[in-house]
Amino acid sequence: MVILVLQGPNLNMLGKRKAEHYGVMTLEEIHRQMEERAGELGCELVFLQSNHEGELVDKIQAERENVQGVIVNPAGLTGVGYSLRDAIEDSRLPTVEVHLSNIHAREAFRRCSCISAVAVGQIAGFKWPGYIAALEMLVGMLKEESA
Repeated sequence: MVILVLQGPNLNMLGKRKAEHYGVMTLEEIHRQMEERAGELGCELVFLQSNHEGELVDKIQAERENVQGVIVNPAGLTGVGYSLRDAIEDSRLPTVEVHLSNIHAREAFRRCSCISAVAVGQIAGFKWPGYIAALEMLVGMLKEESA
């Protein structure tokens, strides 16, 4: 089983910005934690972080036949990434949306997600462990569906 992990704009700056919202771990550290858990769960991860929506869309389109699910933190594209949303929907891959901060307790513009309508679920506010929760939930769901 292979899971695509997409990271949106500015997540490459984790560990250097707004620790009160995003925590202190870098993106590379988060990915290492995810890879460790993925190994325990018997799955592989493919990662992409991009500050460009089109690159994220291209990756979904390129990998849609090679992966069984998606974990996405759309970051700054959460409320405006309609081409990302459409690529997720068109892929028909089960997708979990993750946010490090609780977007529902922050500024009004952060509270609306165009991605959530095409995701099987959303995990927000748990900082980096939210990615582990997303991975566990998605892998569990996929294993249950294939049984």
